[in-house]
This record gives sequence, structure tokens and C-alpha cells, in this order.
Amino acid sequence: FLYLVAEFCCGFFVILILGNFWFLAVLYLLWLYLDWQTPCAGGRRSQWVRGWTVWKYFREYFPIHLIKTSDLNPNHNYLLGFHPHGVLVAGAFGNFCTGPSFKNLFPGLTPYLHIMPIWFGCPFFREYIMSAGMVSASKESVSYVLNNKGGGHASVIVIGGAEESLNAHPGSLTLNILKRKGFIKMALKHGAHLVPVFSFGENELFKQVANPKGSWLRNVQEKLQKIMGFALPLFHARGVFQYSFGLIPYRQPIHTVVGSPIPVKQNLNPSTEEIDQLHVLYLQKLRQLFEEHKRNYGIPEHKSLIFE
Repeated sequence: FLYLVAEFCCGFFVILILGNFWFLAVLYLLWLYLDWQTPCAGGRRSQWVRGWTVWKYFREYFPIHLIKTSDLNPNHNYLLGFHPHGVLVAGAFGNFCTGPSFKNLFPGLTPYLHIMPIWFGCPFFREYIMSAGMVSASKESVSYVLNNKGGGHASVIVIGGAEESLNAHPGSLTLNILKRKGFIKMALKHGAHLVPVFSFGENELFKQVANPKGSWLRNVQEKLQKIMGFALPLFHARGVFQYSFGLIPYRQPIHTVVGSPIPVKQNLNPSTEEIDQLHVLYLQKLRQLFEEHKRNYGIPEHKSLIFE
């Protein structure tokens, strides 16, 4: 859905340039220049946009649920690591950018979903995604959110990133996380408590063309990702009136489970050893969260997370 909206916004901008409204395009480009840093400075959320009725139907389609396992004290700032990426990241968008679920479960906390900076270069689309509470995933942006002196901010980062979307096959439990330690360093620098989040059902929404590591398709996808900054998984699901083929995600329930916080003491200059130590603890807590809840959401007892 977001991809379609992005294409529509870009197309509308092209129409303004080519049509008789080029002056509006020029004015918008001026606004874009003046407003360029806003996605890195907390964005510009709109409760009206976040509360649109369409998001209620979006959440109910799958449906999407947010599960709380522990209180989060609003006097602290938090960095929530979201897993897995999946193709759509539906659980992250549905729970942290729409509706009242997060606010009701964690009063006093404001969630900020960090996404790739490239999306904020798309005319008009950037205004839309900022209205939903999305901000840039740049270091500057994460620092801005976590630097709130009074606490009450929650950075939500999809740790596996675009690369992990290439593993988004039904039943897959592979997470790209072993080499991803930047979020750990950010948590230490700002003293933000770490919270593992696992979204059960995220990988079941689409079927992806087989692309095992080493295959020609996977090699092409990985090369394109390095060039463009985002991955291009080849996926399909159901149609509007039939279930055999289409791009509409399958109706599979998503249960996004928010784990218990890992207390983090501020360290402005953490050493490599300190970062590695906290990273290992985070992996342990993430695996523990998955193991404690997998039976509730149809994961076989013998299956466990695979860290790459």
C-alpha cells in the first residue's frame, strides 16, 4: 500500500511539472529545501492521519495485535528492536503508526518508527509518512529521538533492514542481526533501555520466489540492494476476488510481542567489548522472548531463531 501511495505522489509531482501548475512544483521544491531536516528532527506527526478509519480496516484485515509483556516506565527513553522485517513490515506500521493500541498499553510513551532516509526524498509522500509518525533511520534522527531529556520517547528500528526482507519466506526464522550493532551503540550513548520485539506471522503474508543464498537471483537482489539502498523481493500472495495469485497479502494474524526492557546505563564512548557484551545480552533476551511465546502462535516446538 505504501509503495502504491509513493508512486501516486511521485506521479502527481511529475504532472505538476509537466502541466500548467509548474509554479506549484517550484514552490514545493522550495518547501522541500527548507524542510529537508525535519525527518531527522522528530518528524511532523498528525493524530488525525494516524487515526484514519482506513487503518482500522487495515489492522482488522490480518488482524494485527500488539501484546504487552512488561510495563515501560515513561520516565525513560527506549529503543525497540523490531523482528523480523518481512516483506510488508505490517506489524510495525499497524502497531506503531496507526490506532490507539500502543498508547493504551504504554501510556506516556511516543513511538517513532525509523525507516530508510531515501523515502523522505519522495515528493508529497514524505509528508504522508511523517504524519503517520515515521522518521529517518539515520544516526542523527535516532539521536534526536533518544536525546529527549524527560524520557517518554521510543525509537522503533527494524533491525534486519531491507536485507532481511530477502529471507521473508513463510516459516522462515532467520534474522540478520549478528553484524548489526549500531543500534546497541546508540542505546549505550543515550542510555536508552533496549526492548526486543518479535512479530509472529510477519513472514506469512506473502510467498516469495525461491532465492537461496548463492543463487543467481539472490546475487542479483543483493547487488541491487547495495546500489539502491533497498531490497527487491519477488513476492506474490492473493488477488481481490481469488486466492491463487495477486499482490494483496494473505489474511494471516500478526501478533507483535513487546518484550521486557533491558536496562542500559549511559556511556558516551562505549568500547567494542561493551557493545559486544550488550549485543550478546540482547540476542539472549530476544531468543528468550521468542521461545516463551512461540507455542501461542503456531510455531513448532523444535523450531528456533537463526541468527546470521
